[in-house]
Amino acid sequence: MADTLYLSLWYPNLRLAALGDKLFQVLGEFGAHGGEKRVYAATAWPINWNESPVFQRIYGRGERGAEPRRAVGEALELLHDDYAYEFQIGWSLWEFEQEGRTEDRSTTPSLRSGFAQDDRLSSGPSTRSPEGELAPDNNLNAGASQRSGLAPDDNLLRGWVKQSRLARVTGYGPLFDDGAYEQEGQIRIDFGSDAAFLLEETELSPTAARHVEENVRQLVELAGAVEKVSGATARLLWSELGESLAQRLAARLGAVN
Repeated sequence: MADTLYLSLWYPNLRLAALGDKLFQVLGEFGAHGGEKRVYAATAWPINWNESPVFQRIYGRGERGAEPRRAVGEALELLHDDYAYEFQIGWSLWEFEQEGRTEDRSTTPSLRSGFAQDDRLSSGPSTRSPEGELAPDNNLNAGASQRSGLAPDDNLLRGWVKQSRLARVTGYGPLFDDGAYEQEGQIRIDFGSDAAFLLEETELSPTAARHVEENVRQLVELAGAVEKVSGATARLLWSELGESLAQRLAARLGAVN
């Protein structure tokens, strides 16, 4: 069963005034590890997650997005110790599109409580790799994905594609949600569903296993990079159901060995 995957980061004696620099450093690593260089949206939440946001701005995809420094600076103009600051940024993983599945993804991500909810984004035009798999074109747009060799009105999808999703990077003030940072981390990254790292609904052929391994390697490299660049002293990769991704992955990949 798919679960939500998080990465929590802790910093010793972190002052609230330094939170913006840590967020900027973490967001800046996405562009080098399979993600976008610009922030899609920024939100400031007061008190706890049940309250309405006091700040929210949707910048857009690609060049319309905001540089991390700008997005962090605008959100943290309202700097309070009982606020949380959430930033959404695109991050791409290999996913398998089942044959016969109809393209019905919205071109605009929905938003949690009126703000971000959907972790999947349209990946833009795609091109077919030499092995017959599908790879994304570097020029993303807001339109629906197009597949090489298919007629414009052909909605049948098949093969491997790099699919963009929204990751959420949240910085916690020390008093937000009764000190939730102690459990969640002063910075938490929400990667969305862990399905792309396990592909439990897809036959795990050697090709599928290779794509799973590439997704996991990208995750591990990003986790290591954000820990190092931001100076975190502790990190934890965890899921809502409390199941170990490493154990589930080992069991999954063992099926093809």
